[in-house]
Amino acid sequence: MFTLTVNDESRSFPAPLTVAELLQQLGFDRRRVAVEVNQEVVPAAEHPHRRLSERDAVEIVTLVGGGAPTSPAEPADRALTIGPFRFQSRLITGTGKYSSYDVMRDCLDASGCEVTTVAVRRERLVDKEGRNILDFLDLSRYTILPNTAGCFSAEDAVRHARLARELLTNLNNPGASWVKLECLGDPRTLLPDPLDTLRATETLVKEGFHVLVYTSDDPIQARRLKAAGAVSVMPAGSPIGSGQGILNPNNIRIILEYLKEGDLDYPVIVDAGVGTASDVTVAMELGCDGVLLNTGIAHAQNPLLMAFAMRHACLAGRQAYLAGRIPRKLYAQASSPMEGRIAPTRS
Repeated sequence: MFTLTVNDESRSFPAPLTVAELLQQLGFDRRRVAVEVNQEVVPAAEHPHRRLSERDAVEIVTLVGGGAPTSPAEPADRALTIGPFRFQSRLITGTGKYSSYDVMRDCLDASGCEVTTVAVRRERLVDKEGRNILDFLDLSRYTILPNTAGCFSAEDAVRHARLARELLTNLNNPGASWVKLECLGDPRTLLPDPLDTLRATETLVKEGFHVLVYTSDDPIQARRLKAAGAVSVMPAGSPIGSGQGILNPNNIRIILEYLKEGDLDYPVIVDAGVGTASDVTVAMELGCDGVLLNTGIAHAQNPLLMAFAMRHACLAGRQAYLAGRIPRKLYAQASSPMEGRIAPTRS
């Protein structure tokens, strides 16, 4: 009998073998393994000629880990539902602060958004070239979400909402039935006034509006706004236009817990403060249903490229949330299997 040590296991054979013959007897495909004899690699071209000696130590290795041999189809996600509306994209973008209408149009397209926000203003109905923003918005493609930006009282916010409904009704856009409510407390922080925000929400809900309401990250106020009938509560990640990202993720977690208790599909959308793609991903990984942003794209050095980045970040964060992250651990845990390791070098 002829004895070899193969992968630390003693094996007996009727007669001496070449490396190629050993692999054939063991049922291994020579193209899918690497062979070491006495800790020296034997190239595949030498396998038919390399004869093994009694008690040689042979290591036969292949690759482990990796993924499936074919790419799986990307899992479908359920639609974002806000009141009567259904959307596939969970990114909502604004139309303000762009250097031109052309840049705005291209960035909306790149972002993949289906909803875009507009403010109601009496000035600048046309620009110096005689163009109106509506010339650059495909109303058959986008659902317009009018907002009450710049309002500092419940009364002004309600007036703006009513005017927006009239305007969008004339345009036959479905956005006529909803409004993004902003009721600001002061011009420096642009944080919401909690009392007037709540009053305006109650009034607009009574008038049949589907109200998406901008609020701070106060979980108690968020719960009150939902109770008042808002179809979506939209906590700020940080002050409007600040680009600071999600400053208080714990409060966002509490808001999600409060508002989704017994109502898992209730949409919570982070609104304001997003500066870059990672901020969007963080919001989505927390479990938020969407992100609304404007300045992060419009004031980027390359707005079009940032629009693409925000689009991918929103999808990546959503998929990561649905996939479920691994638990955080204090110590290392190898991703490659410990079994079947090559025998340690013996000095």
